[in-house]
Amino acid sequence: MAAAWAAAVAVMLLLAQVSAAAPVMGPAFLWAPKNYGFSSDEAKEIVHYQTVSPKSLVKSVLEEGGWSNLVCSREDHAKSVDVAVLFLGSKLQSSDISKDKQADSTLVDTLKNSFASSEFSMAFPYIAMSDDDKLEKSLLSGFAENCNNGFGDNHITYTDTCSVSEDLNKHHNMDSIHGLVASQTKKNPSGQTDLIVFCDGGFKDNTKSEGELLSELVTLLKKSGAKYTILYASQPFGLLENPSNLPLGRYLAEKTNTTKPGRGKCDGECLVKSTLLEGSFVGIVLLIILISGLKCMMGIDTPSKFDAPPES
Repeated sequence: MAAAWAAAVAVMLLLAQVSAAAPVMGPAFLWAPKNYGFSSDEAKEIVHYQTVSPKSLVKSVLEEGGWSNLVCSREDHAKSVDVAVLFLGSKLQSSDISKDKQADSTLVDTLKNSFASSEFSMAFPYIAMSDDDKLEKSLLSGFAENCNNGFGDNHITYTDTCSVSEDLNKHHNMDSIHGLVASQTKKNPSGQTDLIVFCDGGFKDNTKSEGELLSELVTLLKKSGAKYTILYASQPFGLLENPSNLPLGRYLAEKTNTTKPGRGKCDGECLVKSTLLEGSFVGIVLLIILISGLKCMMGIDTPSKFDAPPES
């Protein structure tokens, strides 16, 4: 019985360690004010509830989000969008979207309004990341790997907080981005879309919050009249969450009657986690049954010998 109890304790400790080792969870949002031919069917406020990796996020953005026509070099493709923005943040956790009080209310309000008011919008509430993997590197390398015709390096610019070494294609303030957007709207429609990578913090001499930067960028793009699309992704450093305790999926589902569930199925990582949890629960139940059975058997009081029946 002592051995069985020790096994039960070991199983509970193992489950606790698995929960404590949960990866960092951050959300990602993709939207465009108009559906510039990204999807042939209606794609408004689509939410993918599965926990996905940055590589899976890249594939969904390229295939379902239509970014393969924007960031992959294709000479025969007519330009449908002037500017694509990859905005990388570090302040937003997956659970922050459903909270009443926000540390950066401007950031959350901008994301909510952009997601709801755009004709094309997708949400990925749970992006599993680790502190060792930098989101900027993971997404850009993912774009390069999935672009069969090459990644358009000549049409990519960065803010000066990005880790790339090239200084020629860096923006040091919002005026520089405004100049690029203005030039893009005047170019030939057959030109290639420019990708702006807006890294964490924006600019080295920046004093504004992440929400203020995103709000200013969205306002700039709207006033310019440019056709644009934005992918926001957050990597909250050093913050561990258990996705089973997050209310964000239900919050997004009940926020509006027009919200549609994600069209994807449970991926490989999802299947492994669900199988592990199911096996753990079944094992615990069987262990409890075994302990109860052994205790009941030990409590049975049977005589050591039986008297002979009396002779008639």
